[in-house]
Amino acid sequence: MFSSVTCRWLIGAVAAATAAFAGASAAQDAAAPDKGEQIMNASCTTCHDLRPIQTQALDADAWRREVASMRDRGADVADADVPVLVEYLAKTYGPLPEGEGKKILLNTCTVCHDLTRVKRTAATAEEWADTLSAMLNEGAMLSDEEFPILLKYLARNFRAP
Repeated sequence: MFSSVTCRWLIGAVAAATAAFAGASAAQDAAAPDKGEQIMNASCTTCHDLRPIQTQALDADAWRREVASMRDRGADVADADVPVLVEYLAKTYGPLPEGEGKKILLNTCTVCHDLTRVKRTAATAEEWADTLSAMLNEGAMLSDEEFPILLKYLARNFRAP
């Protein structure tokens, strides 16, 4: 029926197609929003935009209280969705170290980035200065007075090991 060359080619083609399908499926899964993000978008942003969420930097207990307060005001969050939402909020918009510069970070950086991006970055003071300068070039609203305060805060709390 088939030659051994044809069989090897057919097996290789099937394997390549299977791998491509698995890769596309994984890419679709990676692009799918987090369940907590879906709940937030469906429940929280029906009443307000993201700014009140982006600028609080609360821990899980404080987010739990905030979600309860919002539910008391009419936010439509199912009981089963509360833990998922709180976990997402704490992970994505969770606490930051206290200190001068925290408020600047929350009011400036979160206009474009969630806190996860800041928290996962470990850099030297020079690297943070370069990043802040690049962000200024992108339009970040950071004054000359705020720049050194934010730089010191980032370099102290999110430094390279």
